Amino acid sequence: MNNSNITISLCMIVRDEEQTISRCLDSVTGIPDEIIIVDTGSIDQTKEIAQKYTNFVFDFEWIDDFAEARNFAFSKANMDYILWLDADDIISGSDRDKFLILKKSLDPLIDVVNMPYILDLDEYETVAMSLRRNRLVKRSKNFQWFGAVHEFLKIDGYVMNSDVCVTHLGIRDDPNRNLRIFEKQMIKGNPLSGRDLFYIGNELLSHRLYHRAVEIYQKALQQEDLWVENKLSACQRLAGIYHHLEEKDNELQFLFKSFEYDVPRAEFCCHLGNYFLENGQYEKSIFWYNLATKLERPGENWGPAEHACWTWLPHIQLCLCYDRLGNYSLAYKHNEIARGYRPQDPRILYNKKYFEDILSP
Repeated sequence: MNNSNITISLCMIVRDEEQTISRCLDSVTGIPDEIIIVDTGSIDQTKEIAQKYTNFVFDFEWIDDFAEARNFAFSKANMDYILWLDADDIISGSDRDKFLILKKSLDPLIDVVNMPYILDLDEYETVAMSLRRNRLVKRSKNFQWFGAVHEFLKIDGYVMNSDVCVTHLGIRDDPNRNLRIFEKQMIKGNPLSGRDLFYIGNELLSHRLYHRAVEIYQKALQQEDLWVENKLSACQRLAGIYHHLEEKDNELQFLFKSFEYDVPRAEFCCHLGNYFLENGQYEKSIFWYNLATKLERPGENWGPAEHACWTWLPHIQLCLCYDRLGNYSLAYKHNEIARGYRPQDPRILYNKKYFEDILSP
């Protein structure tokens, strides 16, 4: 075990982030030994705010390529390891404490540390959606970013799975930016990977261009280079689109297609449960929701995880199904399990009283 601190360069690319950059930099106090800020064309006070935290503020002419900007930022780093964040990310107090412990204890043989990335919190400030990202990388390995948009860091070597979380608190300012960059790439005739196609599908979906999104997602699924987690996400999004379009057969097709790529995930089981619930097929719905409660959660799942599907949601839906079937004791049982996850949820508390009134002698 290494007993001396590693040194860390924090590298960020920013543009018009005056509302968020101080929150981010304040949250990492004590973690980085130097801060590298690369500005890609701010017209607000972002650079002036950044200069209060570091002397290393650089300009980078924006060329519609996030990977190039991040690689430029990495090239300015001088410390043992590089940490990257976006201006609308934070490292919360408890995670900051864990990060400082990690900094003191990290084995110098480790090349990469990946961390959970919290994308959404529910109304009780519990994690609702998360995935994992490679966050801390050894500078001497000269890892590079790839991809004009939705860029990724290509890594190898010894990887550590950390429980230190980064939390995303941002609001997307320019909803057309990513799609515009992708369209520019296509006009240039640049080859598109399965990953590119998947993210183009996501952009089209966010713009509610459903039929174009379906076409692109299906094309992405045909690419051999598409990562399994992206294949699963594509199936989930296709099922969601077909649910919206009320094309039930196609919805069901892509829910089951997900099983070609991995063992059942709770997200798909819950979607199947809802599919049969909406059709009044309560026994079939119970089967899928019950399966969701029995699945072993992937320990280091890198893809997006909907935490409700792995915890309280299938139980509250089982409660509903059993209530519809008149099995109030099982309905009450599953409502109580859901209450263990969400003890203050007014819907669950209402159910508790409702079933206790029914079941009382």
